[in-house]
Amino acid sequence: MRLAIDVMGGDEGPHALIEGAARAVIDTPGLELVLFGPHQHISAELSRLPRPLAAATSRLAVHDVADSVATTATAAWALRRGQSTSMAQMLRCLAKGDAQAGVSVGNTAALVALARRELGMLTGMSRPAISTAIPARCGRRCYLLDLGANVDSPASRLVEFALIGAAMAEQVDGIARPRVALLNVGAESTKGSASVREADRLLQESADSLPFDYLGYAEGGDIFQGELDVIVCDGFAGNAVLKASEGLAGMLVERVQLAFASRLRGRLASWVAKPVLKHLKQELDPVRYNGASLLGLQGIVVKSHGGTRADGFYYAIRRAMQEVEHNLPERLAKRWSFNE
Repeated sequence: MRLAIDVMGGDEGPHALIEGAARAVIDTPGLELVLFGPHQHISAELSRLPRPLAAATSRLAVHDVADSVATTATAAWALRRGQSTSMAQMLRCLAKGDAQAGVSVGNTAALVALARRELGMLTGMSRPAISTAIPARCGRRCYLLDLGANVDSPASRLVEFALIGAAMAEQVDGIARPRVALLNVGAESTKGSASVREADRLLQESADSLPFDYLGYAEGGDIFQGELDVIVCDGFAGNAVLKASEGLAGMLVERVQLAFASRLRGRLASWVAKPVLKHLKQELDPVRYNGASLLGLQGIVVKSHGGTRADGFYYAIRRAMQEVEHNLPERLAKRWSFNE
């Protein structure tokens, strides 16, 4: 398996991304990564890898690219002037078939615009949607989309997201009839923005012919109940929900640990409960869920959190690998025709 990695644009700089890439290579025999960025800078970071990761360098190729997309760049700038950047070169590598998936921490607007141009969309999809799986009750998970690719989305696009999200749940999780809902501020039909109400009307009218069960409106708390497989929203709401969920998960784990450690009796209970606390932290740690899919493209692109560290970027690469193993774009395209 060969993946293309844009190592520019992260808050922590290339160091964390290169270390995360090295960890992925060490853990996965047969994995090769092509790192896009300034050769001199990348080579210097590779030489500073800890000894256990040094063996990874034989499977980390460097593609020298001097330019990168700034965090303040617009999608229009990326399309007009970003052809020589590490992000665009990484995506071109996918388009030519020299890699099976790409991962980037860079500017989201630029990544969406460039990926759409370089890779193209699945038939009937107008724009990509960023999606990730949110852990829910009873060991289940719920796909939430969009998470920021499209701040405002008309009703027709929300319907597209419902279709592609349901396809993801069916193909990856094996759910025959995914349960899908629209995120709203209440369950009443009169609530919500005009686009959400119109999307609800469109989905209700075609409910009998949809390849999933449309259950109407969902509120924020429903994401974690384990009773829905896909929740659809615009990118503004989705990104806010995701970031709030990550912050809440981190705070809960910290509060539980502090509560156990605050008293002698608590410290004893903490020692007894240590395996349970470790499992809880692993289940809720947002780092393990880093990496969101750009669904709807004719290729696999994973967007990593811009502020991720090495362990988070490792999981973003793992997500890209899983999508390659599932042959996701081809399976999504074959499962449903989105232009019908």
